[in-house]
Amino acid sequence: MTKTLVALAIVTLLAACGEEQSELKQQLKELTKDLRGKVEPLPQVKPYEPVPYTSEREVDPFRPQRINVAQAGGASSGGGRKPNLDRPKEPLEAFPLESIAMVGTLTQKKEHFALVKAGTNLYRVRKGNYMGQNFGVITAVDDNQIALKELIQDSGGDWVERTSALQLQEVRR
Repeated sequence: MTKTLVALAIVTLLAACGEEQSELKQQLKELTKDLRGKVEPLPQVKPYEPVPYTSEREVDPFRPQRINVAQAGGASSGGGRKPNLDRPKEPLEAFPLESIAMVGTLTQKKEHFALVKAGTNLYRVRKGNYMGQNFGVITAVDDNQIALKELIQDSGGDWVERTSALQLQEVRR
């Protein structure tokens, strides 16, 4: 008797599951009856049309004679700012400015110094010291940055001054 009741209960549960799925299938069929897959047609490929090169008769800007004339005509008389190549180099001038990191500041006898890390060494710098490979001289040191004035050569050979700054790096532990 108990076996019959258990078997009847299992059959009833399975029938109930089947009804839920048939309702679900019917509902899905109704929702998707209007949906049809539609693929947009590919755009028409236009045939290749070659464009003729018409600048053959114009002056070649890369001709060596033209470059030499431009350099001779645009070269300055050598006046203006030039780096002092005779002074002894400081240790931080061996490093590119991008590889130097400002890691802190300190004050001694009312003079403000910055602590910078280049390679594996730590250096103390102040206003007037040189750093970087572009003849950079420190113009100011404050708590957050080091201001520099660099001398770089432009394409005409003239020395041009540019300002840059080295920001304080936050140390994460």
